[in-house]
Amino acid sequence: MQRANHVGRLDPQSGKFELREVPTRGASPYGIVISAQGVPVFCEFGSNKLASIDPETMAIREHTLPKGARPRRLAVAPDGSIYYSDHARGYLGRLDPATDKVEEWPSPGGPSSRPYGIAIVPDGTVWYSESGVTPNTLVRFDPRSKQFSSTPIPSGGGVVRNMVATPSGQLYLACSGVNKVAVVDVAR
Repeated sequence: MQRANHVGRLDPQSGKFELREVPTRGASPYGIVISAQGVPVFCEFGSNKLASIDPETMAIREHTLPKGARPRRLAVAPDGSIYYSDHARGYLGRLDPATDKVEEWPSPGGPSSRPYGIAIVPDGTVWYSESGVTPNTLVRFDPRSKQFSSTPIPSGGGVVRNMVATPSGQLYLACSGVNKVAVVDVAR
């Protein structure tokens, strides 16, 4: 409920629906993932925060990111950390939800690169799109070496809002601006 500044949970068996207001006014909840521990984590696109929801109590805990950050999408790494695409400043970020430690790296396309869709393949490599460059690029980040590489998306990409990784390491990209779906075999 982005504009209403709430998050919710639906129990499909009982039909019970619970809502909680996000503590930060104008947070605009956006992009959500479920951690390996079953904890929902979401972006506060209207602020410089991520937030986690206690699955038992629905209590919301906010995690502050650097000033000016505007997280758009999230991906869960094998070590439990949360990577985010910072759409406003052109950064890739990493949050350790247990310690609130944040690391950030400038995206190769620069401050106007508008990182958006993001996914992590089974080996822990982070992939995301830069939607502010033409054509859109697919960026690879190796969390071990902290090195980036990027390549243009052949269709142009339009805006890759969502990206998912398969267990075998393929990426599926929703290239909504050009009405296409891309399949990337990252093992090649």
